[in-house]
Amino acid sequence: MANQRLFPRPTPRPALPPGVPRHWQHHALRAAGEAGPGGTTAVQWRYRPHPPGAGVVPPRSQRAARGGSMAARRVGAGCWQRALWLSRRGRLLGGRESYRCSSSSTALEKAVDNSEVTQEEIVLPRRKTWDKLAVLQTLASTVNRDPTAAHYIFQDDPFLMPRNAANSRLYSLSKESGRNAAKYIIKNFPQYFDKTFAEPNVPCLMPETLTPQIEGVSEEALKECIRLRRVKESVDMFDQLVQAGTPVSLETTNSLLDLLSFYGDAESTSEKEEEAKEDLEEPEVNASEQKAPKRQFQRGSQSSGPRWRENNHAERIFKIMPERNAHSYCTMIRGMVKHGAASKAYDMYIDMLNERHKADVHTFNALIKAVPYLKERFIERWELAKEFLTHMAQQEVQPNLLTFNALLKTLRRCGGVGRNMCLMVLKEMEALDIEPSLATYDHLLSIFYRGVDLPQSGIISEVLDEVEKRSFTPQDPDDANFFSTAMQVCCDLKDIKLAYQLNETMAKGDNWKFLDVDRLNGYWSKFFSLLCMMEQIEVVLKWYKEMSPSLFYPTPKNILDLLQALDAANQLELIPSVWEDVKQLGFTRKQELLEEFLSLMSRDQHPDEIQLVFAKCAEDIKAAHEPAGREQLPLEWTGSALGNVVVLFSRAGRTQDAWNMMEHFQQANRIPTDKVMDEFLSCAKQTNCPDEAIKLVKLAASLGLPSSQRLKSRTEEEFELSEAQKKTLESIKWDSDSSDSDSSDSDSDRE
Repeated sequence: MANQRLFPRPTPRPALPPGVPRHWQHHALRAAGEAGPGGTTAVQWRYRPHPPGAGVVPPRSQRAARGGSMAARRVGAGCWQRALWLSRRGRLLGGRESYRCSSSSTALEKAVDNSEVTQEEIVLPRRKTWDKLAVLQTLASTVNRDPTAAHYIFQDDPFLMPRNAANSRLYSLSKESGRNAAKYIIKNFPQYFDKTFAEPNVPCLMPETLTPQIEGVSEEALKECIRLRRVKESVDMFDQLVQAGTPVSLETTNSLLDLLSFYGDAESTSEKEEEAKEDLEEPEVNASEQKAPKRQFQRGSQSSGPRWRENNHAERIFKIMPERNAHSYCTMIRGMVKHGAASKAYDMYIDMLNERHKADVHTFNALIKAVPYLKERFIERWELAKEFLTHMAQQEVQPNLLTFNALLKTLRRCGGVGRNMCLMVLKEMEALDIEPSLATYDHLLSIFYRGVDLPQSGIISEVLDEVEKRSFTPQDPDDANFFSTAMQVCCDLKDIKLAYQLNETMAKGDNWKFLDVDRLNGYWSKFFSLLCMMEQIEVVLKWYKEMSPSLFYPTPKNILDLLQALDAANQLELIPSVWEDVKQLGFTRKQELLEEFLSLMSRDQHPDEIQLVFAKCAEDIKAAHEPAGREQLPLEWTGSALGNVVVLFSRAGRTQDAWNMMEHFQQANRIPTDKVMDEFLSCAKQTNCPDEAIKLVKLAASLGLPSSQRLKSRTEEEFELSEAQKKTLESIKWDSDSSDSDSSDSDSDRE
């Protein structure tokens, strides 16, 4: 293996046979073949001579007259002559040819010698079908992610760059809403988009025709309404056909039931919007007389869409059908389960069994999902699910992946019974050679890690070991929940190694596509909180710079976790940079966050340059407490926040700003601590401001603080006071003196 070459040596080129003009253009095409006698390869050659008359050699005088224009050809001819000379020399010496000449010469030699060599035709390889996005995927693989850029869906409009997770969700929903509005306009007003400028015209990109083309009342018109998903018009036309005595085929009636079961006997989105538009256009309706719809909160409902009404159009049409087949029953059952009528679905299933019809796998999947809404006790739920599985075996219905996922989803609501039976379900899947999807593992993690007492990390380790071996494709709507659930389990277990393994699994193949904008932000937010808890501060800051804001927007909890990590690592000098991010994220009015910033910055004494930066942060926090507009209410000052701001201003030598904050104590009815007053007095001494020291003594006396006498003594000892300042200091009345005078006056009155 060591002597093998990465690129093989070129095949020796045979010599040009005698009698062939040198000026012919020789073109060789080597065909696939087996080695002939002597180690040579069977080759099919062809050559193409110049047009007639091109082979006539002009006289030497004419060639000499051409001058420099023939220089290149002469050089080429010289090289060709040297090659021929080497070929003749090799044959004269009897040596083996170790050089390569034009392949066309061999073809001519074979033509002259009339040698018969077994030839094979060229077999072209099969054309490879590329993905439609292959070019874009290749280009995307050459570009790395920009950690300072927002998500790619926000790149179209710089004005809509989100600042935080709430804005990200709002802007993404607004963008999708704009698309839906554009689709609504095109679908409902196609007459304004009849001009086609696309060349060539692509029919699939043109607006669809959603207006009925068939006039009158007929079964074909009913089929068209069903195809256009016009629920109300389809029901009305069906009733007209029934009243006219026109029979409707079973297939068309089942299609109508499919439409009604999907929309839950409600109107489609386009019809709702049309009715809302008509209501807005009615001027005679008084707004005060319109009653707001009552909200119905139903606990334990499995559907967030419209509810299944009693005796709706689907049930009415089902009852008047002259004949019903298995498709009719299965459609009704799936519609009832979808819209929250689990009990009716089970009764319909019993009726179908009595009629000796067989359900399909999709109907059994829906019934298994409805089991938690049919039974209360855990063991009863499991027994009913087993009964459905038994019926599937009796009716020879092959279960699929969604069947086992529905069973595991039911076991999530079966407590300890689910933990005991879920592994049996996985073994049954393995026996049927059904590969689990991400939803399968999501249900498994939810079964084992849902309670307060979390088990060891053995289950999730095995799950991640299985998941990282594959690249998944969407097969179940619950597939998108796996990565968020797994990261939450890693956070609950406080296992950073599992979180790293999960990240590698998520980055493999197209697994990252399971996380939309909301899930992506939640996933990385949990991961960052785990990093702040378990990793060194250098690793935390590295991930923070790489993830924000390209992957997620930190939440206030993430900022608190980062501050605690900085405090644990004794790197509080990085707080100002975090505060700049907080301002960018728009969290300057989060009271808990502001309190944590002020507490960490004012707790210890730092070098002067750091104290100046801390004072600037305190100034921003002070501005955040002030109202910025008429509609914005000011934040309420707490005693700790006021004291911390005073301490930060005092340590930075900003005496006047510190005193302005001291005045807020009396306005906000708060009491400063002794530490705050000592820091302010030290700042006044450092800046030689005895007037502010006297004001502090007055404030302490007016608030009746016991430390006022101590502050007066420090002022007299540490400051050089003038006579006027001494008189002002002596004239301060203490609350104790006033209380003593009041008590003496009351005693004299009694006497």
